[in-house]
Amino acid sequence: MAQKWLPRILLVNDDGIDAPGISLLEDIAKRLAEEVWIVAPATDRSGVANSVSLREPVRVEQRGEHKFAVQGTPADCVVVAVRQLMKEHPPQLLLSGINNGSNIGFETVLSGTVGGAITGVLLGVPSIALSQDRRPEDRVNWRAAEALLSAGS
Repeated sequence: MAQKWLPRILLVNDDGIDAPGISLLEDIAKRLAEEVWIVAPATDRSGVANSVSLREPVRVEQRGEHKFAVQGTPADCVVVAVRQLMKEHPPQLLLSGINNGSNIGFETVLSGTVGGAITGVLLGVPSIALSQDRRPEDRVNWRAAEALLSAGS
């Protein structure tokens, strides 16, 4: 087995914990890190930027070892992960996505995928937001993201 580059990577997204993009990202992240944590919204939270929940409870449900569904925004997920769940051993890298659709131009201001990465940076964790471009009438070609990300692993 090849040596891993990092001890710990945190994955978040805005499409929800059961989205295909985060599943693909998990497979790739496992090639890079000893531990891969997923702390993602329980449901789709696209378009919430880096907002946090102030007037509603943020509930966390464990879905497996190092895997948690959060009733909240991507930013909530990052805060819960870095400040609570991973407090003793924070991640060395945060990967947000892979978003189902592009985040370019004005969309970057609204994107929960980008918002999750921004929140990571604000908490001192190097972060990258990843999106998969597609035409609205087309299905997502996840093979493109897989090929590009696998080239670096």
